[in-house]
Amino acid sequence: MTQGELQATMHALVQKGKGILAADESGPTIAKRFKTISVESTEENRRAWRSLLLTTPGLGEFVSGIILHEETLDQATDDGTPLPQCAARQGIVAGIKVDAGKIPLAGAPGDEITQGLDGLAGRLAAYKRQGARFAKWRAVYNVSDTLPGRLALEANAEALARYAAICQEQGIVPIVEPEVLIDGDHTMARCAEVTEAALHEVFHALHRHRVVLEHMLLKPSMVVPGKTHAHQAAPAEVAVQTVRVLRRTVPAAVPSINFLSGGQTPEEATANLDAMNLLGLQPWQLSFSYGRALQEPALQAWKGQAAHARNSQDALLKRARLNGAACRGQYSAAMEAAD
Repeated sequence: MTQGELQATMHALVQKGKGILAADESGPTIAKRFKTISVESTEENRRAWRSLLLTTPGLGEFVSGIILHEETLDQATDDGTPLPQCAARQGIVAGIKVDAGKIPLAGAPGDEITQGLDGLAGRLAAYKRQGARFAKWRAVYNVSDTLPGRLALEANAEALARYAAICQEQGIVPIVEPEVLIDGDHTMARCAEVTEAALHEVFHALHRHRVVLEHMLLKPSMVVPGKTHAHQAAPAEVAVQTVRVLRRTVPAAVPSINFLSGGQTPEEATANLDAMNLLGLQPWQLSFSYGRALQEPALQAWKGQAAHARNSQDALLKRARLNGAACRGQYSAAMEAAD
């Protein structure tokens, strides 16, 4: 039954022109986002915001899945509808972030490791009963001339693979997220080097742990220069460099690669994804799994006020629609100005 469950979830998640909305921000992250609109991060405000996202009319046309924070699985709309049910009504699959955040990696100054494997199988079983059908685990790689070190590459790959194997055993599709951070002034070439090393290590570990590649999604970062680097790359350059690294490292058995936005502006993330899809057919579908790059315009429109809910939902739907077009290589900057 497990294999059938996994295949059904993959079929629902991997659809041409659709991607995944990441709404799984940790407490500190969502507090930071709310601060930009002068809204306090209370449980009620978080519920109101995520309820607004999940009840956006028409979202299911461009979004096939949504990654939720554990708190959201228990929350409901004002009329008492459980939030995962709101997603299901639009044909959107509910997923759950299961890692417990990053900590310094012992013996590797400057490198980090993600924790949360203890008791994971039990937690997944509970999340599944609450409606979650896929999960996400994020590993982070700090970049400098010397980072990440060998130990960080191996330890994070091992954790990602163990997580993915536990998920599949529970009938939950794993999203494997190795994020090469954008922070710093490193070159695009250095980012490509680190991304290739990280992905090689991750897929070796997935193979060792017998993870079925057809029943997982990869959520990588794009190959871009550090955000303080003097030269910032154009979409065509990002596309060529990113796809080159992916073709060297990601087996064709993986059905879809859903990029994270990783600090890019909404417009940059959409333009870069579009440029990749303009390169022609790849072994895997190239789509999105954006958090801030989908939510930012909607958050600015909302400002914590119920009266702005419709405008906020319109802003979210517009970004989802533009990214849906980018999945097909049909986006243009002119579409940003259109209503």
